[in-house]
Amino acid sequence: MAVASVPGKTLAELFLSPPRQAEPCVVRGWVRTRRTTRTVSFVELQDGSTLRALQVVFAHDRVPRERIEAELHTGAAVEIAGLLVPTPDRPQPLELQAERYHLYGPADPTTYPLQKKAHSLEFLREIAHLRARTRTFQAVFRLRSGISFAIHEYFQTRGFVYVHTPILTPSDCEGAGQLFCVTTLPLAQVPKRPDGQVAYERDFFGRPAYLTVSGQLEAELLAMGLGKVYTFGPTFRAEPSHTPRHLAEFWMIEPEMAFYDLAATMDLAEDFLKFLARYALTHYTEELAFLAERYEPNLLPEIEAVVQAPFLRLSYTEVIEILQKSGKNFTFPVSWGSDLQAEHERYLVEEYARKPVMVYNYPRAIKAFYMRQNEDGATVASFDVLFPRIGEIIGGSQREERYDVLVRRMQELGMDLFPYKGYLDIRRYGSVPHSGFGLGLERLLLFLTGLTNVRDVIPFFRAAGQMA
Repeated sequence: MAVASVPGKTLAELFLSPPRQAEPCVVRGWVRTRRTTRTVSFVELQDGSTLRALQVVFAHDRVPRERIEAELHTGAAVEIAGLLVPTPDRPQPLELQAERYHLYGPADPTTYPLQKKAHSLEFLREIAHLRARTRTFQAVFRLRSGISFAIHEYFQTRGFVYVHTPILTPSDCEGAGQLFCVTTLPLAQVPKRPDGQVAYERDFFGRPAYLTVSGQLEAELLAMGLGKVYTFGPTFRAEPSHTPRHLAEFWMIEPEMAFYDLAATMDLAEDFLKFLARYALTHYTEELAFLAERYEPNLLPEIEAVVQAPFLRLSYTEVIEILQKSGKNFTFPVSWGSDLQAEHERYLVEEYARKPVMVYNYPRAIKAFYMRQNEDGATVASFDVLFPRIGEIIGGSQREERYDVLVRRMQELGMDLFPYKGYLDIRRYGSVPHSGFGLGLERLLLFLTGLTNVRDVIPFFRAAGQMA
C-alpha cells in the first residue's frame, strides 16, 4: 500500500523553497544510488524535475537494513515519507530522514543497465527507453520542452497564427525526391497498369501520397489569407544518411509572412534566434551549466554571443571570395555556383566572423524552385543562417510570387504541375510578395546543448537503419 494517495512536492519545488525547520514530507522518484553503513543507509533520489538528487537517510532502527539492501537498488521506484530537515552546514541544503517507504517497482541490479558510473552517449542510444533516467537527457529534454514553449511564445506575441499543415502530402516541397511513400496497396502484390507503372488510382487517395518534408507550401497558402502564420511539427526525409546531423523524422518551425521581403525575413530570423538563445540562458541555467561542464566548455559564451552580437550578413558571392582567399585547403573545392559544405560554413562562423553569419542571394541553380529569382537571372532571394559547431541552422527565402516566372521554373526542372495546382493558384488571385524560413528544432538543440549528434536531442530517434 502506498504511503500517500496524492503526489507530494517535486524535488525542484523542495530545493527552490527549502524548509526553515524540520517538517513532514512525502517524495516520489527513482533511486539513483545507495550506500549502506552499519547503522544507516543513504539513498540519492531523483524525480526528473531537477538535475539535483535528494539525499534520503534511512536509520536501520526504523527501516531494517536487510529490507533496504534487498529492495532499494539503482533504478527502483519508491515513495518515501519522513522528516525534511534543512542542512545548511552540509554540501546539500536539505535531506529527508526517512520513516517508511513504499516500493512501487523494483529494479534488478543484475540486469538494470544504468549504474552509478558514467555511460557513453553511444551506449545510451541503445537503450533510448531509459535515457530519461540520466541527468544528461533530463537536461536535454527539459531544455527541448522549454524551447518548444518559447517558440510558441515568440510567434504568438507577434501576431502570428499557429497553423496545422498536413503530414500526408501529394507533393515534394524541396523537389529532392527523398520521400517516404504512404500506401494501402498490398506490398506482396502491388497492382500495376499495362505499362508497368503502379496503379495508384487503386490506392487510398487515388494518387501517390507521401510523408511531408515540410509544411511550407501549405503555410504559404494560409499566409495569403491570415497574413502571418507558423507551423511547428514533425517532418520526414527518406535520406539514407548516417551523419550525426540527419534524422528521418524531425521537428520543424516554419513561419510564412505575407508582404515580407528578403531583408525583413532575415531580420525576423535573427531576432527569433536571439530570443530563443536568451530564453535558454534565462530559464535553463542549471541544465546549461551541467551540459557545459560535461560536454562543451564554450557552450555558455557561444550562446551569449548569439544574444549580444549582430549577425554578419554576406552575399554568397562575397562568401566565395572570402573562402578562396582564406588560404585553407578545403576538402571540397570552392567555386561560384557550388553549394557550401559544412567545412566552409564552419570556417566562416568560427574563424572568419567568430559569430553567426547570414549568407544570402545563393545561385539559382542550387536552390529550390519556389525561391524568388533576382533581377540578375543568376541568383535567388534566399538566405541561410550559420552557427558555430552546427553550420546551417536556418534556411529561408522570399518566395516566387510571380505566376509566369514560377511556372517556367517548375517546367524547366521537369516538375509535374498537377500536385501544385493550389500553390500556383495563389499566384493568380491576389498574389503578394511573401517570405518564410525553416528552423530544424534538433539543429538548434545541438547548439544549445553542446552535443554533437541529433539522435541525442530527440527522445526517440528515427534514422536510416535505426529506430530507437
